[in-house]
Amino acid sequence: MYRWEITRAALAQRAFAMVRKESYDQAAATADTLLSAGLTTLEISLTTPFALEAVTTLVREVGDEAIIGAGTILDATSARMAVEAGARFLTSPALDEGVVRTAHRYGLPVFPSASTPTEITRALELGADAIKLFPASSHSPATVEHIRAALPQAPLLPIGGVTVDAAPEWIEVGAAAVGMGACLTEGDRDLVIKRVAELLSRLGDMAAPGQSPSDSPGAGPEHS
Repeated sequence: MYRWEITRAALAQRAFAMVRKESYDQAAATADTLLSAGLTTLEISLTTPFALEAVTTLVREVGDEAIIGAGTILDATSARMAVEAGARFLTSPALDEGVVRTAHRYGLPVFPSASTPTEITRALELGADAIKLFPASSHSPATVEHIRAALPQAPLLPIGGVTVDAAPEWIEVGAAAVGMGACLTEGDRDLVIKRVAELLSRLGDMAAPGQSPSDSPGAGPEHS
């Protein structure tokens, strides 16, 4: 797929998971649970031991049924390693030109982080495919609304403290998608599956950006 096609597929559900665990086995088990629950996009953080091996295994197992990325990419070297591991997209808690350049050289979208309008503008200038608003816990949905009033071209991805309950509010004010870590992935398999189901149900009931609820697929005609 082209870079824009990967971006669109990765953000199609308007939510993705960040998997950060203390071992390869824990990360693999959590990823399996998320995917089994119906989530189609997740990233494995490079802070997880043997993270790139986990990325390679997941990509091989899921094929085109899900989009597997690598997160916490801090420099061009780790970006290249993630590319070689088979990651379909890269994310970073920072804004590094080398990460963006390396990802794009090999046709991958990259979602760096920013926290202010100045940083967001810089990310756009560098060619970011979407921008993580990080940490979201330092902001509110109103922040997205205000930023997008001035920078409507900025696809923002709040991450860091976003909960299942709050996710729809971030989307409603214009976020392209939300990223969720421990708020989604912590707990036993049944609990994670329940959270994912609730999240996807809540977001699935919302109209697509720029579309009224009555225009969403399956909505019937209005009657006076």
